[in-house]
Amino acid sequence: MTTDLRTAALDSKAWPYEEARKLLKRYPDGAPAKGHVLFETGYGPSGLPHIGTFNEVLRTTMVRRAFETLSDIPTRLIAFSDDMDGLRKVPDNVPNKEMLTEHLGKPLTRIPDPFGTHESFAAHNNALLREFLDRFGFEYEFVSSTDYYADGTFDDALKGVLRHYQGIMDVMLPTLRKERQATYSPVLPVSPKSGIVLQVPIEVLDADTGMIAFIDEGERIEQSILGGQAKLQWKVDWAMRWVALGVDYEMAGKDLIDSVTQSSKIARVLGGRPPEGFNYEMFLDEKGEKISKSKGNGLSLDQWLTYGPDESLAFYIYREPKKAKALHLGLIPRAVDDYWGFREKYPHQPVEQQLGNPVHHIHNGPPPAETLPVTFGLLLNLVGVMGDATKEQVWGYLANYVPDATPEAYPALDDLIGYALAYGRDFVTPTLKRRAPAGIEVAALERLDADLAGLAADARPEDIQNIVYEIGKSQFGDAGGFENLRDWFKALYETLLGSEQGPRMGSFIALYGIDNTRKLIAEALGR
Repeated sequence: MTTDLRTAALDSKAWPYEEARKLLKRYPDGAPAKGHVLFETGYGPSGLPHIGTFNEVLRTTMVRRAFETLSDIPTRLIAFSDDMDGLRKVPDNVPNKEMLTEHLGKPLTRIPDPFGTHESFAAHNNALLREFLDRFGFEYEFVSSTDYYADGTFDDALKGVLRHYQGIMDVMLPTLRKERQATYSPVLPVSPKSGIVLQVPIEVLDADTGMIAFIDEGERIEQSILGGQAKLQWKVDWAMRWVALGVDYEMAGKDLIDSVTQSSKIARVLGGRPPEGFNYEMFLDEKGEKISKSKGNGLSLDQWLTYGPDESLAFYIYREPKKAKALHLGLIPRAVDDYWGFREKYPHQPVEQQLGNPVHHIHNGPPPAETLPVTFGLLLNLVGVMGDATKEQVWGYLANYVPDATPEAYPALDDLIGYALAYGRDFVTPTLKRRAPAGIEVAALERLDADLAGLAADARPEDIQNIVYEIGKSQFGDAGGFENLRDWFKALYETLLGSEQGPRMGSFIALYGIDNTRKLIAEALGR
């Protein structure tokens, strides 16, 4: 760690550094007694993992790395799965719904996997989460709520909940409706009869041994809350976990502001200190509705990564965490190009600007040195015109534009071609509809064809762009000229590419090739 980097980080306005400085203030005298700063992210495995889940781990990791820039105190990150939760409803996007219905109310780790690949529904969804986090290269420790309840990790904290039972009730009851107050209990025993996580009042018999009593199907049961025989209501569970594990930092969605407030009060009742953190805004689908695991709306992780690289997703997630943002497939091309735009700037920026550059937080430092000779948007225009193309054919066109254009020389570009072909096939090509030129557009295209005919095959994009500009500003006899350059470019996009928007035409023509572009013009003119 260089002194200049740490000094710049102490003043950086990038949100990960602003968050990390909260932890510096939390421990002004150095490392806590446990010897490290603990970051946590929580995950409810009742539905399939989605981008909202990944978002939390990524953003927390960015704060963790920022803190490591500011301090030499060791850090840990745990990804905590609330898999002791009872299944409240059957998700819409899973098979074997009838089977799951039979197990409603049971802990997720005690429900068969509807996909038939793991020992439980929770194990299946936990595995998907870990697989993705591993793929992205996160450094984390996976923790199962079921394991910690069963193996005694939470025993002391659970006894503390019983000792402070009334204090916890005093925090929670004012937040509940009157009818809910009558039945609320911070402790949820697991029925020895049905295996369901019960929502029933309890009586504390002995806090030191964890013994409680409750009514189950009309019978009074005396049972310990230890060893996985009970779990806590989730706000109490959250607070207990913070205290038991010594969690120092955990962020949460804006919809959980009240929950954070109540859990923080309970943590203090238990004698602990709530973690630092902030509330981020939610991702919305194309209809402006909150993305939900159970609904399965919005994007899945696999969907984004079918059409864009990991870094483009990380880039989109990094930006403006406290602002609600739509999340749909149409955002991918812009995210890809914006990511590469910031990556291109990074080597030329002073350290203060580098620390505010999103790619610094995506790569935890300088990004790889490879540059991108064409934009993703330009690739999409190319594959849209080419139709059903292969990678090899795209590389053939790139030879018109990029010296030494090979997958070996540009591996990141090779990957982007694959994404462009997939995105173009599914979302660009089906929407393309070329129209016939009309009025002065005909004369302008004829002029463009004639001017291109006089150029060398390897003409520079800048020279081609100048020709395009001049035509847009020209007069065509009695027909006059375009009112503005925007009309000319719109005509080019709609007649040659079949879309309302398009690339810088000089770059596109150089990439697609002059002869091929003249063929497009001939087709548009009906020759």
